[in-house]
Amino acid sequence: MTDAVVSAPFFLRGELVEGRDVTHRSRDLGVGFTTPAIDLNRAVHPRAEVPPLLDVPLEEIIDFLVETGERIRDPRNPFVGDCLDRMASTHVLPRAVLEAQVVGAAAYLDRRLLRTVVEQNFPDPAALDRWVPKQDFTGRKSFVRAFAPRLIHVLPGNSPGVAVKSIAQGAMVKAVNLFKMSSSDPFTTVAILRTMADIDPGHPIVRSMSAVYWRGGDETVERVLYRPQYFDKIVAWGGGDAIDNVIKYLGPGFQLVSFDPKTSISMVGKEAFADDETLDLVAELAATDVMILNQEACVASRFLYLEADRADADRFCERLHARIVEKAAASGDARPLDLELREQVDTLMMLDDEYGVWGRTDGKGLVIRSDDPVDFHPINKTANVVRVDSLDDAMRHVDVATQTVGFYPFTRMPDYRDRLAGYGAQRIVRLGDAGPSTIGNPHDAMYPLHRFVHWMAHEDGVAPETR
Repeated sequence: MTDAVVSAPFFLRGELVEGRDVTHRSRDLGVGFTTPAIDLNRAVHPRAEVPPLLDVPLEEIIDFLVETGERIRDPRNPFVGDCLDRMASTHVLPRAVLEAQVVGAAAYLDRRLLRTVVEQNFPDPAALDRWVPKQDFTGRKSFVRAFAPRLIHVLPGNSPGVAVKSIAQGAMVKAVNLFKMSSSDPFTTVAILRTMADIDPGHPIVRSMSAVYWRGGDETVERVLYRPQYFDKIVAWGGGDAIDNVIKYLGPGFQLVSFDPKTSISMVGKEAFADDETLDLVAELAATDVMILNQEACVASRFLYLEADRADADRFCERLHARIVEKAAASGDARPLDLELREQVDTLMMLDDEYGVWGRTDGKGLVIRSDDPVDFHPINKTANVVRVDSLDDAMRHVDVATQTVGFYPFTRMPDYRDRLAGYGAQRIVRLGDAGPSTIGNPHDAMYPLHRFVHWMAHEDGVAPETR
């Protein structure tokens, strides 16, 4: 980009809106970018108007999403290229990683995948297309429909690919959608919507989508938009502050579907030390989970609970560090840790009787060994290996903020899954497999699409015995 400050256009109900009326700063880099002023009237789809997608068959929606995926993957797509050029100036991740995320996320727009997601979320997907007749055991009749909701999506800044997924899900539930983009990425959502408009500018999906940016907590915007007369639900991704900010607006008729801040962990049993070959394999699997999206993703492991004595724990840490460094070098991302985190790590280095530290704070990979979890959030290729005498001792560190647990050995997973669920964890996988997910599975302990819709019942008869 030739502009000193990059601009981020909006997309409002099918139309691109450009302008440099307001200057903002990105969350992670503090880099300036400009946007148009928000036209709040255009951002709201009046309730008196039927949602544009209401009577569009689900199969037609999926057809359009599949075509969009093909266009996103096309290297000649001007909107994606322009998006990546702009985002490279505001995002912490290197351009190559961002490109892989955006283009790779288009794999979600696969016909079989989208159908599976719908089928797993809805006992009877026909309810998305029509009023489905029901009759209970008393003979009372009714009709039920998964009615098109009005949703505000508060998107995260750590994963550009979430925009693709959120647009697809919003379309499949036939919602009227307003996407609040993040300051790290106020570009991807608009690029996808521009791609859709390039296919068919008048398509109901295009007319049901808007994407804008405002600074989170800006009451001049949020006190207007966060109301039940305009929207049904907020679908919020983000950190604790972002979720707390949304909660204060909730009330009757205005609900929250929250993808809360989560921390993922690994649990590694003593079987990892069977021999050097096994230890090397386990270290590679553990590093794979740590380095998902350069440890920016919620599923990336940050704390690794290791069943070992100190000598074995140090052997594991040495191997783990070497593999994290290799993966960090391949990613091209070597951002030094921020000042506060560097100071905390430097302090640990002086406490060598209690802690072991492999690597430096240069952003090329760091492993910290301790007997209790460190009291800061490991990020930017930083892994905390917590030594335990038994994996049972690790359970006290699991809570409702624990998303994914990568586990080794695989044969012990059934022994822990019920207990992990009881403590609040939401997903257990084989170590090294935290990134992929079984298509259609719950996310953050829920089936999101089922919660997005407005469930409407039409009662059409009384039971025979009550007549």
